[in-house]
Amino acid sequence: MAELLIELVTEEIPARMQARAADDLCRLAAAALAPLMTVAPQGFHGPRRIGLVGEMALSAETPAKEERGPRLGAPEQALAGFLKKHNATREQLVEQNGFLVLVKPGETITAEALLARALPDLLWSFPWPKSMRWGTSQLTWVRPLQRVLCLLDGRSVPVALARGEDGAHGLVGAAISEGHRVHAPGPFPVTSAAEHEAELRERFVLRDAGARMAVIREGITALAAAEGLEVVPDEGLLAEVAGLVEWPVPLLGRIDDAFMDLPPEVMRTSMRVNQRYFALRHPDGRAAPRFALVANIAASDGGAALVAGNERVLRARLSDARFFWDQDRKQKLEDFLPKLEDVTFHAKLGTQRQRVERLVRLAGHLAPLVGADVALAERAALLCKADLASGMVGEFPELQGVMGGYYARAQGEDARVADAIAQHYRPLGPTDAVPTEPVAVAVALADKLDQLAGFFAVDERPTGSGDPYALRRAALGVIRMVRENGLRLNLADVMGEAFFGFPQSTGTTARPEFGMSVATERMKAGAPPEGRHPPMVAAFAGGVLDFLLDRLRVQLRAEGARHDLVAASIGEDDDITRILSRAAALQSLMDTEAGKNLLAAYKRAQNILRIEDKKDGPHQGPVDEAALEAPEERALNAALTQAEGAVKAALAAEDFPAAMAALAALRAPTDDFFEKTLVNDPAFRKNRLRLLSRLRSAMDRVADLSKIEAQGNMSA
Repeated sequence: MAELLIELVTEEIPARMQARAADDLCRLAAAALAPLMTVAPQGFHGPRRIGLVGEMALSAETPAKEERGPRLGAPEQALAGFLKKHNATREQLVEQNGFLVLVKPGETITAEALLARALPDLLWSFPWPKSMRWGTSQLTWVRPLQRVLCLLDGRSVPVALARGEDGAHGLVGAAISEGHRVHAPGPFPVTSAAEHEAELRERFVLRDAGARMAVIREGITALAAAEGLEVVPDEGLLAEVAGLVEWPVPLLGRIDDAFMDLPPEVMRTSMRVNQRYFALRHPDGRAAPRFALVANIAASDGGAALVAGNERVLRARLSDARFFWDQDRKQKLEDFLPKLEDVTFHAKLGTQRQRVERLVRLAGHLAPLVGADVALAERAALLCKADLASGMVGEFPELQGVMGGYYARAQGEDARVADAIAQHYRPLGPTDAVPTEPVAVAVALADKLDQLAGFFAVDERPTGSGDPYALRRAALGVIRMVRENGLRLNLADVMGEAFFGFPQSTGTTARPEFGMSVATERMKAGAPPEGRHPPMVAAFAGGVLDFLLDRLRVQLRAEGARHDLVAASIGEDDDITRILSRAAALQSLMDTEAGKNLLAAYKRAQNILRIEDKKDGPHQGPVDEAALEAPEERALNAALTQAEGAVKAALAAEDFPAAMAALAALRAPTDDFFEKTLVNDPAFRKNRLRLLSRLRSAMDRVADLSKIEAQGNMSA
């Protein structure tokens, strides 16, 4: 086996593109070199280079191939076309089963020849998100490509990128790399991947992105700890900075005390977005007057000049932030609302001001359902989008909501209103905390439900290839808030309320197509959930509810729950808390031998009924108790009477463990019935089928057992 090393040296590559580019290079090289590639290549990336290390066989024999040509006696034009396509002569063809066949003998493929042929095509068609041309060549790359290193088994492979008259800047693969632009400029020879990595390190370049991240993380953590501080975690910034430097040198700078009264989120965002600085804090969480930066050189003065220069830049940045902070607080949040009339939420869904009207209405509806004060929820909803028109959020969109909370406190709003404004976008991701105070919960739910209702109504639903409006995240946010706060919500009813907010604010339901795509699909799939809304609105709400419940299934499966038990527990229910309680109780039942046997009996009854109903069914209606002849069927009927009462009472109290226990009591009489009774005895058939239908219905009241898959061996 021969070691393969490819390195592409360029001008600075944007940090956000580096990791994907290294992955693409490995993927494309593995495909292009597949006949000889023996070990999957491993990529590396940095500010000025991407590359890979892999293993190839030096040569391989390809098997002979046969290409079937025209039939015997086919027109000469067909034969001529076939010969031209394969660059063959008539003498190379043989006759087989009425066809002319070209037998291509196997050939020896060498690694050098394959690289020389495949690598230029790979580089000419490399899938950068954005690329550029420079000079007179038509070759495109993310930034000007300077060197191509191609090393096979310690020897340089001369891979020429020229195409016809396009010289591609004269780039040819060679065993030469480059070190740090400042500390070790110029080329150096390479004979192996290990030497390449070691020589780069000697020349102030850490080839591996993980190594650069480790140096940055450990360095700034140690500098902060020396002053009794800690680094505010930011893995995204860490990865980005590692893509900006080849030789990371962590340093600490100081923030002027004059800026320490700014909200910490403002300082962190300004430092992160504008300068890629890391924020520091005291162990108790207070912002510290220090920041960490990462230089790309080891300065002779220990970085003193670099730190001083960055402190001057930061003073200017924070002065801008202070200007916005002071200017925004000269107005009340209500004063920003008229400006929202000129801010489009979505072309089909009106302005942000119209959206605020919907949120006020929906938050007021949700407030009593989540235990919130209606007036406070409506007040928070009225002001929650106001900061979108503020100077600070205009400069730093990442602070929307957060700044609204600060401005609300500054103007004397109730603390619950201010917190609700600050938290109404949460949760922003799977690790973000959900709002827990009722007013904040009401507004955050309203925000996400309005988002779901609106985009579903204009048929901008997520697809397998994209979710541009983050509706899956919004759905998971609703689910997490309901689950983690133990809320009891009729989601279909609430979604109908969200839908009704649109005609009041925008008149959008005057368009007949508004919401009809979802509603029509739901009507075809089945009757909409019962409620107080008109049928088409209920159908629309049911369609969005299906999406929410599908997200719930995905989330529960990710947590390790059995997907079939989740599906059995959902049924037509739209109360997530009740669904989860039912699923937990069902899981407990199915973990027992009684539960497994009961499921087997249910499926046996279901199979019998499916077959017999096709003959002369359905076999429904009351069981004729006088016609119950066998003691086993009388015992099952009596057990069903007792279980039905217990199940009804347990479900009314939402005591699902008790409901499952009532079903478990049916195991013994059901087993006896199937073991000792002939269901299709002509004299008793219809009555016994009704008894089985009653058994199935009793179980279906608790959960849809037909959706549960058998686990292991079950007796019937």
